[in-house]
Formats: sequence, structure tokens, C-alpha cells
Amino acid sequence: MDILRSFPTIILVFAEGKDRKVIRTAREAAQLLLKEWPNDDGEEFFTAVKTCLEVLTGETDPEELHEAIVRAAYEAGAAAITTDHRLGVLRIYPVSEAR
Repeated sequence: MDILRSFPTIILVFAEGKDRKVIRTAREAAQLLLKEWPNDDGEEFFTAVKTCLEVLTGETDPEELHEAIVRAAYEAGAAAITTDHRLGVLRIYPVSEAR
């Protein structure tokens, strides 16, 4: 089993573009979610943490983590830039309007 469990790269832009993070693996996601995430009390944040653990233990597909991180970023007011491998295009998910 590949403990890193990679997925399409996600670039997260926090703090009005001043802070950028790149995530390519479940291990990188875990590091960011547990130590550097801007808020740790949202429903999507908890889902991303749970999904990350499931990916690291081989219970869930890395693509589910990719989607969970994008949703958690939106919830946190961050922009997420990633490729949509199904469509072969770059996607930019905007900063959330509501916080």
C-alpha cells in the first residue's frame, strides 16, 4: 500500500493571497489540516480530517480526500486551485462569500 496516497495537486490560497500551500498526498493533507489550517471548527474541516485518516489507512480512495479538502477550503474562506482529472481542466474554486 502507498502510505502517501497521492491525488491531483491542490494549491490553497489563504489570507488574501499571502499564504499558499500545495497538497499532493494524504500525508501532506494531514500535516496541513492538523497543524496549519486557519480554523478547526467547521463541519467540512472535520470531514476532511476523517477522510484523510481513512485514506491513510487504506479505507477510502484518495479522490474523496481531494474533494473533501476543496470543500473544507471553501468553508475556511480559502481559494483552491486544482485540476479536474475527469475533464482535464484547471479549476479554481473561489473564496467563500459567507464566513
